[in-house]
Amino acid sequence: MNDPARDLEGWTVAFDLDGTLVETAPDLIGTLNRMLAARDIPLMPVAAAQHLVGHGALALLRHGFLEAGAPWDEAEAQTLLEEFLADYIQNIAEFSRPYDGVIATLERLAARGAILCVATNKRTDLSVALIAALDMTRHFAVICGPDLVSARKPDGAHIREAVQMSGGDPARTIMIGDGAPDVQAARSAGVPSVVVSFGYTPIPAKDLGGDVLVDHFDQVEAAINGLIGDARGRQAI
Repeated sequence: MNDPARDLEGWTVAFDLDGTLVETAPDLIGTLNRMLAARDIPLMPVAAAQHLVGHGALALLRHGFLEAGAPWDEAEAQTLLEEFLADYIQNIAEFSRPYDGVIATLERLAARGAILCVATNKRTDLSVALIAALDMTRHFAVICGPDLVSARKPDGAHIREAVQMSGGDPARTIMIGDGAPDVQAARSAGVPSVVVSFGYTPIPAKDLGGDVLVDHFDQVEAAINGLIGDARGRQAI
């Protein structure tokens, strides 16, 4: 007999990291600002630079320099990236914290039998280090950055391959994210998406085209319940 308390067995929930599970902008922009300060360039306020987060370290660095009015030489990109990463890894969880409701939600989903994984455009080693520093590793079967898959979000391969690595079924997956790459990757993978409104997106969250929009992480579980209920209803027809 199936345990009704394990009603999410067979389902996988894939999460974006920056701006979805963890508020990382203060530490990412902190590293950017230390690099700008070393070059006597005015700093970027965190609120004004949040839209730079979520597309990978090099994109954040390149666009951050350009928006701050700093000179950018693509030939020096790798050197600048190495400088950025060396500073960031030393300060990766100084101010970064999981959003309110994240831990309790992850615990409830796991107790109901769901497989949980992370599909992020943040490099895997940085993602693993951040999640470990926040004592969140135990919640996830897999933490999958773009370097572990054949194509990064917005390609659906990122979600499919992360789910397969976690032992889940890509056809029974829900993506939780905060930006266009998450929604587009979910659509490409043929899975529904939940968009959180508090993340880092230059496009209003309501306009991203996700299946459900939530304003607090406490609402994520109910959104998942609704999407799975819809899927089961279609199967019953």
